[in-house]
Amino acid sequence: MSELTVRAEKLDAVDELAVKRAEFVLDAASDHEADAAGIYLDGNSLGALPAIVPGRVEDVVRRQWGELRIRSWEESGWWTAPERIGDRIAPLVGAAPGQVVVGDSTSVNVFKALVGAVRMAGDGRDELLVDATTFPTDGYIAESAARMTGRTLRPVTPAEVPGALGDRTAAVLLNHVDYRTGRLHDLPALTAAVHEAGALAVWDLCHSAGALPVGLDEHGVDLAVGCTYKYLNGGPGAPAYLYVRRELQDRFDSPLPGWNSHAEPFGMRSGYEPASGAPRGRVGTPDILSMLALEAALEVWDGVPVEAVRAKSLALTDFFLECVAEYVPEGRVECLTPVAHAERGSQIALRCDDAGEVMTRLIERGVVGDFRAPDVLRFGFTPLYVGFADVERAARVLARTLG
Repeated sequence: MSELTVRAEKLDAVDELAVKRAEFVLDAASDHEADAAGIYLDGNSLGALPAIVPGRVEDVVRRQWGELRIRSWEESGWWTAPERIGDRIAPLVGAAPGQVVVGDSTSVNVFKALVGAVRMAGDGRDELLVDATTFPTDGYIAESAARMTGRTLRPVTPAEVPGALGDRTAAVLLNHVDYRTGRLHDLPALTAAVHEAGALAVWDLCHSAGALPVGLDEHGVDLAVGCTYKYLNGGPGAPAYLYVRRELQDRFDSPLPGWNSHAEPFGMRSGYEPASGAPRGRVGTPDILSMLALEAALEVWDGVPVEAVRAKSLALTDFFLECVAEYVPEGRVECLTPVAHAERGSQIALRCDDAGEVMTRLIERGVVGDFRAPDVLRFGFTPLYVGFADVERAARVLARTLG
């Protein structure tokens, strides 16, 4: 047994979050040295299933829908679910209640947030800045929002943002964590720079919420969006969320005014009057089945400090890098993820010439990560269910796979 194997066992023995693993549906780990079954390192794409969810969904389908039917909008709390579940997510992103609403996809919420930000910025500001390294959808939405609002779109890297800001800037759309490399961008400093220029800051939290503290209220973020199927474990296609800072809510003019965001939704009036508060971010009838599956999934967070999650995330990724350095032949992979904790999210990206084929073989051997073209192996570390023994065994299997 290697020194790293022994150390992994000791780290797992003192891990305060280790008990959370039992709250998820995961493959059983094998005791056989050559078998890595049960190592799931793709929570940055799709979180594992919380064990409470199937029973809750069955109740929603059989009793709430099957027996109560239309009565469930009131008796089962369907109507208030978007704000109620938003308030469960709020502490995980550093927001007070009443500022987060759940519903629609991340793409739709990016559109709402960005156009809403441009409208609040006013006519004198005719330029949008977008993260040039962004996940493609954010770029597509930003380009469409610029065309629709008559603004000029200017892609820049996060590092270039401070120098690109000016009195023409209306809003800036940035990713908190780079989806390819796992680089964590400086949300406090960049938000402050955007505000100093008189613009609004819109943040995409898809790869940070549930993995590290965000501090939306503390750092004065204007609007933010995020998905719930990665580190929040809400399930495939789970509804996303929209954050609008309380001080801006009365000015937030959504480009998608639906009957659910009307001040009097059942008044069926021809004229639109927006609701107050977070419900202003709603659009149409919420997807109740996915919404309530997400609500159940969020119960795994009860009593879990985000700070503890962050500490374990950094420890896991540190240990993985140490194991890779020890086991993998020198020069076979290159780490794209920053070593500095202040610049690292909760994933490790390794560049590898034959990355696609390597990941296929890793998955066949029980280590599930993912591949991003043309040459990136991504490994996501979800502290609620990934342990140090998983990390050590994954690095060993990676080394064996690389030959």
